[in-house]
Amino acid sequence: MINVTKTYLGDIEQFKRYVEGIYARGWLTNHGPLAKELTERLKDYLGVRHIILTNNGTLALQVAYRALGLSGSAVTTPFSFVATSSSLKWEGIRPIFADIDPATWNISPQHIKNSIAEDTSAIVATHVFGNPCAVEAIEQIAREHTLKVVYDGAHAFGVRHAGQSVLNHGDISTLSFHATKLFHTIEGGAIITHDDELASRAHLLCNFGISGGRPHRRYRHQRQAQRILRSHGAVHSGQHRQHS
Repeated sequence: MINVTKTYLGDIEQFKRYVEGIYARGWLTNHGPLAKELTERLKDYLGVRHIILTNNGTLALQVAYRALGLSGSAVTTPFSFVATSSSLKWEGIRPIFADIDPATWNISPQHIKNSIAEDTSAIVATHVFGNPCAVEAIEQIAREHTLKVVYDGAHAFGVRHAGQSVLNHGDISTLSFHATKLFHTIEGGAIITHDDELASRAHLLCNFGISGGRPHRRYRHQRQAQRILRSHGAVHSGQHRQHS
């Protein structure tokens, strides 16, 4: 039997070296060097334009919905971890469940079409067990109905489709780095997008609306702090080095 939720832990000595570096620098949060290193290594490994780290995958979804300005309802899948739909409810968006394709366990494009309501603003789909959704069909439906597309890619780290990362599809894709994932930071998540403006909005949403660095910071929005901790970055960086 394969235990799909068994946590993988990297080399303890390497992790200790990362933690010792954190103590030596005294830099525990606020975009420290390990978080920056992790961001750049993940962008390179995954082949994506923008990646914004968050403190879990559920908040990555919530930030995605806010960055896109979603409202009303969203067509989503009933076959996913509860966070895919509960994150919509947290943001005041009504989930409309469209049935899945029994051959792939992913949301069915035909059922998406049949589920769109007058107030629908987005399609939120999950790449179940890392099996890519019918992204071309989903995005065609989105174009026809002027909808945004968010992919919950919690299972799809490193998965490729049509010669590129499946995370490049849609307006935004999200990742979970929870301890049960193949690649994890014990807890954490990420937002991925190819759109510069969306990336900027997502960054502001994760950082109290602060834009710019010292001494010219600007507070543009009232937003939450949803940053990944440096110790989580150490876990992830250690795993990435061990397997890259």
